[in-house]
Amino acid sequence: MRFLVQRRAGLILVIAAFFFFPSHCQAAQAPSDAIPNAPDPQTPAASPVPKREPCRKTASDPAPGSAPSLSPGQTGPPPVPCKVTWASRYDHFANGPQERPLTPRDKAWLAARNVADPFNNVTILGEAAIAVGTDSHSPYGPGMAGYGRYVGVSYTQDMVGEFFVTFLIPSIVHQDPHYHRMPTAKIPRRILHATTRVVWTQSDSGKGMLNYANIIGFAACDGISNLYVPGRETDLTASASRYVIGLATAPIDNYVTEFVPDLARHIHVEVVVLQRIINQVARSEGGQP
Repeated sequence: MRFLVQRRAGLILVIAAFFFFPSHCQAAQAPSDAIPNAPDPQTPAASPVPKREPCRKTASDPAPGSAPSLSPGQTGPPPVPCKVTWASRYDHFANGPQERPLTPRDKAWLAARNVADPFNNVTILGEAAIAVGTDSHSPYGPGMAGYGRYVGVSYTQDMVGEFFVTFLIPSIVHQDPHYHRMPTAKIPRRILHATTRVVWTQSDSGKGMLNYANIIGFAACDGISNLYVPGRETDLTASASRYVIGLATAPIDNYVTEFVPDLARHIHVEVVVLQRIINQVARSEGGQP
């Protein structure tokens, strides 16, 4: 594996302590629309606030500036047209399930957004600082030079993983790169769902299919990492061991995606921030940088 599990767990604990320490509860909160999975604010409203739907981008949508027409059987005033922004364009396909399949261009954009995600950047920089600071004799070397090499390798692995697992393989086999939650199912069913999604997922058309992005992508990412990761064992036995461990630990990311949003609705928005950090750690442990 690329990083030691103990170092990752330590980073999570440090960041969790920062976010949940009482003196930071108010100052650390960010606007909910800055985080895709941020929960709606808990207000004592008499009736639930209707969920805002993402802006549509289909041929049936009205032209910009024109009033939308009522659907057959619909009464009352027509819906207010929403303004299409770059944020709404991304929100339209970044958080599945989708009203339309993602195109290869959409999947490439999603992969780029995953790499550029600010919480992903914070995690990589934090991991590098802890790893180099606690082991100056690692293959990366000590000091800022070692820190720079560590960060460079981490970002390279991130880009390679997103290229194969989010863009290239899903585009070739027409696979939906999203994980689709089951928030209304019972917990045992949700655990089984999150576990099996590692090898069985959803196609662009909504039908079930093998998760080629994981099955093939993990092996491709590991083989490429053998070319540039310092101090790495590259023989067949070591590569096979990393591949098996990657598939075995991949459900961790699905568990986080499946259950942490439920927890966030009852606590604070900081939990969502922690979720994004854990997601990065789980992707790395599962062979996806």
